[in-house]
Amino acid sequence: MFFDPLYFLFIAPAMLLMLWAQYRIKSTYHSAMQVDARLTGAAAARYILDQAGLHNVTVEQTPGHLSDHYDPRGKVLRLSPEVFNSRSAAAVGIAAHEAGHALQDAKRYAPLVVRNIAVPAAQFGPMAFFGLVILGFLLQQPALIYLGIAAYGGLVFFQLVNLPVEFDASNRAKKILTDYQIVDQQGAVAVRKVLNAAGWTYVAATLQSVLTLIYYIFRLTGGSND
Repeated sequence: MFFDPLYFLFIAPAMLLMLWAQYRIKSTYHSAMQVDARLTGAAAARYILDQAGLHNVTVEQTPGHLSDHYDPRGKVLRLSPEVFNSRSAAAVGIAAHEAGHALQDAKRYAPLVVRNIAVPAAQFGPMAFFGLVILGFLLQQPALIYLGIAAYGGLVFFQLVNLPVEFDASNRAKKILTDYQIVDQQGAVAVRKVLNAAGWTYVAATLQSVLTLIYYIFRLTGGSND
């Protein structure tokens, strides 16, 4: 089960989609870096947050390449150096996307609330899966195996609920950047391409988790005589 060529056959569509999405991100990000915006990524995020009355949300620079994220617990929007300091369509697009998560948090956007609740299931579900499956085989208890499959389903659930969260944040970013005239028409096109390409990585990750779950169900419930 752990070195099974069939696994790679199951997840091949997700792997191919991820490779294509990564290629799209690199190409669109590079081109969008060449298009100027009116503000830096940090200034755009700060302006968007202030316009929404979210003065309590801070904007910080964080190390790493494209390590941008919003921390709902600390009410902190963290931007990587190339986004924080850059005055490009790519930078403001990413910054506005993360600001979109802050807006979701402030408005208690339902899918975000559910996603935050599902974080522990996504973090510990795969570990619980392997432990329960091994224990189930050792003790010859199919119920433990089924429980392990259900635990892995926590990761799948997280990925599924994450899709509307990410797409909504991107849609908010596209509209806000245009409404606030942070980007011109050329910049809006560049932002849309970057965020759409990034959206496909979430689709690929979700597809991989779903196909992996299907593979485990197939292997552990009689799909193989091994």
